[in-house]
Amino acid sequence: MIKNYANFLQFVLFCVFLSVLPSQIHAQCAGTDGSRVICDIENLGYESISLFPLLGGSPTPGGTWSDDSGSKGLDKATGILNGHLIRSGGTFQYTYTAPAVAGCTVKTAKVYITIGAFSGNPAPYATKCTGDKTFNLFSAFNSTVMGPHLNGTWTNTATGKVVSSTIDISGLVGNFQYTYTVPPVLACSSLPKSSTIILSVFRTPEPGIPDDLTLCGTTDLAPYTNLDLNTRLTGADPGGVWHGFGITTPEDHNVNLQEVFDSYGPGDYIYNYTASSDDGPCPDQTVSVTITLEKRLDFTGAQLVIDSDICENEIPTATYSAKITQGPEAIPNGEYKVTFSVSGPNGGVETIKANFINGVITFPVKSSYFSQVGKFTINIINIVATASKEACVNVINNLTDDLNIYALPHLDGAVLTAGPVCQNKSATVQISNASQLADGNYTIVYNITGDNFATGETASITALGGNFSFVIPAGLNIKSGVSVITITKITNLVTGCTNVANTQGNLIINPLPNAATVQIQANDFCFNDPVTVSVSGLVNQTDVTLSYTLSGANPSALQTVVLSVTNGNASFIIPPGLLLNTGSVTISASNLKNNTTTCDTNLVNVTDSFLINPIPLAPVAGNQEFCKVDGATIANLVPHGSQYKWYNSPTATTSLADTYLLKSENLYVRETSPANCTSVPAMISVLINDTPAPVLNAGGADFCGLKNPKISDLSNATNVPSTVAWYDAPNNGNLLTSATLLADKATYYGFDLSTATNCISENDLEVTVSLFDCNPEEYTFFIPDGFSPNGDGVNDTFTIPDIEFLYPDYTLEIFNRYGNVMFKGNRNKANWDGKNSESAGFGDGVAPNGVYFYIVNFNKDNRKAQQGRLYLNR
Repeated sequence: MIKNYANFLQFVLFCVFLSVLPSQIHAQCAGTDGSRVICDIENLGYESISLFPLLGGSPTPGGTWSDDSGSKGLDKATGILNGHLIRSGGTFQYTYTAPAVAGCTVKTAKVYITIGAFSGNPAPYATKCTGDKTFNLFSAFNSTVMGPHLNGTWTNTATGKVVSSTIDISGLVGNFQYTYTVPPVLACSSLPKSSTIILSVFRTPEPGIPDDLTLCGTTDLAPYTNLDLNTRLTGADPGGVWHGFGITTPEDHNVNLQEVFDSYGPGDYIYNYTASSDDGPCPDQTVSVTITLEKRLDFTGAQLVIDSDICENEIPTATYSAKITQGPEAIPNGEYKVTFSVSGPNGGVETIKANFINGVITFPVKSSYFSQVGKFTINIINIVATASKEACVNVINNLTDDLNIYALPHLDGAVLTAGPVCQNKSATVQISNASQLADGNYTIVYNITGDNFATGETASITALGGNFSFVIPAGLNIKSGVSVITITKITNLVTGCTNVANTQGNLIINPLPNAATVQIQANDFCFNDPVTVSVSGLVNQTDVTLSYTLSGANPSALQTVVLSVTNGNASFIIPPGLLLNTGSVTISASNLKNNTTTCDTNLVNVTDSFLINPIPLAPVAGNQEFCKVDGATIANLVPHGSQYKWYNSPTATTSLADTYLLKSENLYVRETSPANCTSVPAMISVLINDTPAPVLNAGGADFCGLKNPKISDLSNATNVPSTVAWYDAPNNGNLLTSATLLADKATYYGFDLSTATNCISENDLEVTVSLFDCNPEEYTFFIPDGFSPNGDGVNDTFTIPDIEFLYPDYTLEIFNRYGNVMFKGNRNKANWDGKNSESAGFGDGVAPNGVYFYIVNFNKDNRKAQQGRLYLNR
């Protein structure tokens, strides 16, 4: 491409020139080699040397140049050489490469430039001070003209020794001459060229090496009431002048540090020493001696408080802090380093940084020091300001505090006992074997359940040797029966630590004898059946002895029976030996005794009459089996009819209802006579076969949809893969074949069938399937680079195959070349149809043909987002 008019005109003229030349001229389009010798290279005119005119023949312009010798200074596009940038004498080669021209056979030619030696233009005088340490001899040359060639050698003119261009002047004082010589270039001269400079070096005043001093102003200043500051310098010129606190005259070099400290307090005091030169141009030199005077801090009377004592159960979550409050001496605000020790098995020494603010410093103490029950001592070893140089030993006297972690009170293994009491009397409860309970005073909380009820009752106790007692007030023993006493909580009154408890025992409360409402009743019975007599009106009594006699068809002597009373009622069976005849019998109760309290009372007019009826023969019945899922009831048993009654024990008197749900047990069938007498029971065994519901293995609901999982795969994810059956509903569902493909988010209901009992499980296994548990490493994953939404049914949408299975939480964004979002997708909106659905301003929303860009965020396994481009072609 022709970049400007001048080049274009040159190109046209060149083409016209070529068109009229013979073909052999085209053969040397780069021209012929040329050369030039320049001996006075320092001339300003040689800052721009055009190489092209130095070529012989008829070179074609417009080519490029190369610096074959690496001499620097060549503009390779223009062929202009800056000779002043070449830093040595000699001959340098440059190659010209002509532009491509038809018929050109020799495309390159060379130009040789010979440059004479140049040793530079010296200033020639230079002045330096020894304090500058070094001097670069080249800096003595005139910097406004071309610098010397760099291939020369420096020599000390006086000694003739070769020296480096940078010399050490720290030990030189006087005038020194140095000569710089560069080797000759024979084309210009057979002799080397030299330049000479004169260096004058003056001694820099020496202020010496300072030695800073750090002292404790409170204790260390007695030897420093007349400190000679000159002793704090090494190698200084005498006669210098000091400036600083306590220096009053230029000749003064002594200072009273005690007076400085008393007048100005602690701090850094800087004393400057200035050494001057009596002759020469070298400037004065000053050094500083810093004298640090620190104040000793006195923490006498300070207090340390560790927050705070805790109970054993608080160890995992407890945090601790320490607080130091200053004593009579004020402590300056600022940051301090506090070193402290902690006793105990996990104790140690630690240094922390914290701030004193208005005489108080707080800092955390690691909870790892206090990992068990015990008493821990925290002792402050040292406190020092972080900004100090620790010249003073601060006063710390017995700055310590104790932290206690108290054990929880334990009633583990304790036994609760209580002697029987009468109704409405107080009861003493004894606790023994509380071996983990330390001696001391406690508060307990207890509940009463059973026949009496109370919660949250409290009592104060004193434990000694693992034993203690407390009294339950009479007002809590109102009802007779059994009260369950449960201690639920115990609190140490000294430490305040509370622990839960579950020490439990029974308290028996005996009823007072009360026979005013006692009644006796006996129903009609069948012969040889146990005759049960019901006794009521016993009120709050629990254990009584009843005396009675029989008369009528079966008269008897006085009989006694011990009765257990519940809610004022009791019952007993008349011994069969007293009922040998059928007919009418009268029972008369004569006395009632409370066995617990040994109290009794006579009964008056407490009688009842009953019949002893004959019984039919026992019915014939066999054992029977059912499936639990069938919900079989008494109505399903054989025999069945209004004359048959079923019972769950041979002595049961109440028959089971027809709706009684059968279970695996022994049942008894009796035949009832018209007189409502039942036969001797016949026993059968009922067996209810139950098949457990299938159990889903861990992760059994998760599948990869790319593997086309089937019902058989779901079966294999249970504990009964060979017998489980699957339905699409829990009730009245369709049975699914093993080849049925699983659907994402579909719910399946599995039942197991026992081959031994031929019973299906009553309960089902409900499983909602996910088809997005795919491992990307098992599948080839790629993103298409284009699509053609032209409605031909082929590749009409941009779709990333299988991404919804491999990366179910992915997001997709598609941009046009202007960065506008055209489409946002995820597994619920996976396919782009080539229309703009996100950005306004695109007309009918149809994206034009072209390149679009996408970003896929995988949101799984930390896989980085992938960017790329796709081509839309309609």
